[in-house]
Amino acid sequence: MGKKIYTGRYTTENDQDIVVFIIGMRINKRLAVRKWGPVFTAMPGMIRELYENQEELGFLSMESYFGLRTTIMVQYWRSTEDLLAYAKGKKHLTAWQNFNKKVGENDAVGFYHETYQIKAGSYESVYRNMPLFGMGNAKKHIPITASHNSARKRLQGVKTN
Repeated sequence: MGKKIYTGRYTTENDQDIVVFIIGMRINKRLAVRKWGPVFTAMPGMIRELYENQEELGFLSMESYFGLRTTIMVQYWRSTEDLLAYAKGKKHLTAWQNFNKKVGENDAVGFYHETYQIKAGSYESVYRNMPLFGMGNAKKHIPITASHNSARKRLQGVKTN
């Protein structure tokens, strides 16, 4: 069964800071499975840990995409402090140490991440006829009303109270 589709127009509250973390890898040498395989297989355990401990870790939600060579994961976090604390945790540190041992300076696989700290009131979103997705899956998903029916109005603040 597919995800529930929310018919109509929706947005999210934007009254709290949020952190968007983009992480991924690129397979530069397809046949070098011994180099990129461990990087690829380390991620599911960390994702499971994040979802099993969301509130405690400050992890809100994520979306994943897989291309022919490049993967990308967009994660939403409560704060930079929560994200950085997770980076120091055992599961992540072990994966990072293994990556450095197995890959080192070898160019068979690439890795990247970007972190964006977004202040309250400086982001907006709109979803039309979509399942919960992106920020709409990370923050409170609410129907659009006349008080916030344009991007400009949503950037001025969206609250359900």
